[in-house]
Amino acid sequence: MGKFLKANLQALAKTDPELGARLAAATSHVRRYGFVRSRSGEPIPALSAPAGGARPLHSLVDPVREGRRLISTVKDAGFLVFFGLGGGFAITAALEREDIQHILIIDYDIHGIAELLDSKPYLDLWQEPRVHILVDPRPELIEGYIFEHYQPVLYRGIQVIPLRVRIEADPERFSAASTGINAAITRISGDYSVQAHFGTRWFSNILRNLLRMHPAPDPLPALNQAAICAAGPSLDMQLPRLAKKRRHCFLIATDTSLPSLLHAGLVPDAVVSIDCQHISYYHFMQGLPGHIPLYLDLASPPVVASRALHPRFFSGGHPLTRYVSRYWRPLPLVDTSGGNVTYAALSLADCLGAEQVEVYGADFAYPLGRTYARGTYLYPFFDARQTRVSPLEALWSALLYRSPELKRIEQGDSWYYETPTLSRYRKLLEEKTPFLRSQVIPVEGLGAPLRIRKQQEPLPQGQQRSFSRASIPAQDFIAAYRKKICDLPPLTGMVQTYLQGLTETQGAVLTTLLPLAAAIQHRTPFLSPGELIEAVRDSSLKKIDTLLDRI
Repeated sequence: MGKFLKANLQALAKTDPELGARLAAATSHVRRYGFVRSRSGEPIPALSAPAGGARPLHSLVDPVREGRRLISTVKDAGFLVFFGLGGGFAITAALEREDIQHILIIDYDIHGIAELLDSKPYLDLWQEPRVHILVDPRPELIEGYIFEHYQPVLYRGIQVIPLRVRIEADPERFSAASTGINAAITRISGDYSVQAHFGTRWFSNILRNLLRMHPAPDPLPALNQAAICAAGPSLDMQLPRLAKKRRHCFLIATDTSLPSLLHAGLVPDAVVSIDCQHISYYHFMQGLPGHIPLYLDLASPPVVASRALHPRFFSGGHPLTRYVSRYWRPLPLVDTSGGNVTYAALSLADCLGAEQVEVYGADFAYPLGRTYARGTYLYPFFDARQTRVSPLEALWSALLYRSPELKRIEQGDSWYYETPTLSRYRKLLEEKTPFLRSQVIPVEGLGAPLRIRKQQEPLPQGQQRSFSRASIPAQDFIAAYRKKICDLPPLTGMVQTYLQGLTETQGAVLTTLLPLAAAIQHRTPFLSPGELIEAVRDSSLKKIDTLLDRI
C-alpha cells in the first residue's frame, strides 16, 4: 500500500469506515488511469482507453484555474453533486466558497478509486465535514442520501457538476445516478412547496391544539374487518353494498365523505381529517354525532377540533408533532405522506390492526366528469351560490376544469378525467399497500382502478398505537419548548459544521422549525442561512408568546 493511499484511507476511515474498509480491500494497481503532469505541475489522471492511449480528465495547462472557473459558474446552490472524483480540483475550489454547504461525490469502480487515492493526497477533501463520497452506489442509495441530507431551506439550490470525460466512459451508471437524484429532488420539491405555503399555519395549529388535548381518551379499538370511505362519485353506486356490510366492519370515514354517509343514514365509527386549512370545517357543517371519535392530525385547524367532544390527535408528518410525541405525550403515528385523507384513513385502519380493509369511493379521478359524491359539502355550498348568470352547472364546470391538465381516459363503456395530482395520490397509495399488514380490497367503481400489489413483509411497527397521558400541563411543555428555541446557538460559518455541533435535543428542536423556516424563506428569499435561523427563532417565539399570553 503506497503512502498516499494509506494517508487517504486513514482520513476516510474517520468519517466513513465502511468505505475505508472497501478501499483497503481493493486493488490499486489496475491501471484504470494513467497520470501526466500539467504545465502548472499538478498530476492529472487520464482514463486508459481500450484501444490504447489515455484521455485526461482535466486541463493539461492549469487544472486548478480550470476548477475555479467552473465553480465560479455556480449560483445560488449550496448543495453540489460531483459526477466523478478525478483529481478533485473543482471540488477543492468549491470548498473555498462559504456559501457551498454540502458536497456529494459520486463515482464508480472501487479499484479505480483506490488507484486515484494512491496517486496523490486528497486529505483536504476527506478532512472536510462538508464532503461525502459514494462509490458504486445504486440509484436507490443516491435517492435516499439526497432525500436525507438535502435541506433546501438551509442549502438553497442543488446542482450537479459532471466531469465530462469520466461520464463519457461510463454513461449508463451515471445516467442511473441522475435518475436517483431526480427522484429525490421531485420528492423534496413537493415537500418544500407544501412547507412554504403551510409552514406558518401548521406551527400555529399544532401549538393551539396542544391546549385542546383532553386527558387521554379510551385506547384505540382493535379491528378485524374495516372499511374506509372516500368521497369519489363512485360512492353513490357503492352505498348499497356498504349498507349490507355495515354491521360487520368498522367504518372509517374521510372528512369529505362524512356528509354523504350521514345523508345515506350510515353513521361511521370514526372520522379522519388531516387538512390544515380552514376549509376542512365545511365537512362538519351538517354536524358530527357526539359519540363518533374524530381522528385529527395535530396540525389540523383548531376550529375543526372544536366540532368533536373528544378529538383524538395523532402525529402525522410534521416534525413538531413527532417532537410532541417524543418529549411530551406519546401519540399514535399515522402515515400522512400520501398527501390525501384516503391514504391517512388506510394508514389508521392498518394502525388499528385491521386484517381486511375495503376501500369505497376512492376514484382518484373524475368519472363521467363528476368531481364528488352526492351529499358532500359542495352541493349545498353551490346551491346557495348559484345565480341566473352563474348557474349550478357553471359552478361545477369551473371546479372540474380548474386544472389545465385534465386527461380523458376511456374505460370500457365509461370514461373519466385524471389529473397529475390525482394520479400521484393513487400511485402513492398503490405503493403503500404491499407493506401494510392489512389486506386491501378496493370496491369496483367508475374511477381509475386501484392496482393492489402483492403483499410483502410489513414494515416494522415502530409506532405508538395508543393515547397516553401527558407528564406535565400543555402550557408548561410549550414554555419549556420556547426556552429550547431560545437556547439554540446562532448559525455562524458553515451549515454542516453548525448541524454537527448541535446536541440531539437541539437538532430535534431545529428540525421542528424547518417547515416554518420554509414559509419565511418563501416570503424573504434572500436571507442567508444564519439570518433565516434568527428570523424563524423570532417568528416562533412571537407566536408562542401570543399563545401563552391568552391562557
